[in-house]
Amino acid sequence: MASKAERGSLPWRLIGWGGTFALLLIPLVGGFPWSIGDYIFAAAIFALVGGTFELAVRRSGNGWYRAGVAVALATAFLLVWINGAVGIIGDEGNPANLMFLGVIAIAVAGGIGARFRAAGMAKAMTAAAGAEVVVGAVALVYGLGANQPPFFPGVLLLIGFFALTWLLSAWLFQKAARQRG
Repeated sequence: MASKAERGSLPWRLIGWGGTFALLLIPLVGGFPWSIGDYIFAAAIFALVGGTFELAVRRSGNGWYRAGVAVALATAFLLVWINGAVGIIGDEGNPANLMFLGVIAIAVAGGIGARFRAAGMAKAMTAAAGAEVVVGAVALVYGLGANQPPFFPGVLLLIGFFALTWLLSAWLFQKAARQRG
């Protein structure tokens, strides 16, 4: 039998997954030139992010931990989505954008290494922020994105934004770790 907490989560789950489905309909209704592959990619990334968040919610009742996961997932999602749509360093086809997958890989590997415990997750998200800054330094040193939109100041602002969101996630995980004990 489902616990009271599990029964109470059903409306939120329906809203979350229903909202995700609605997001997939927007390009169709709006007449965006998406291919079937675009829809499959979007559905896969939404399922991955949503499923991961559901696992985190089931794993921990700690609100700080859940918030840390939500911020980390949103950061990773936006990095992939923006790079796939228009690119951060130049256009979406610029191979320099692949460095951002390395940032996400550091966050994921750090989380796995920490066995998804709050204190370790805080360190993993801090490492991801550091990796994001390294990407910015590489872009600065080599002038990557200087001649393409969003141009150099925009590239650094976006990278700075993402570094700050990784740090926000780290802070939330640190709060979760302190709350535990």
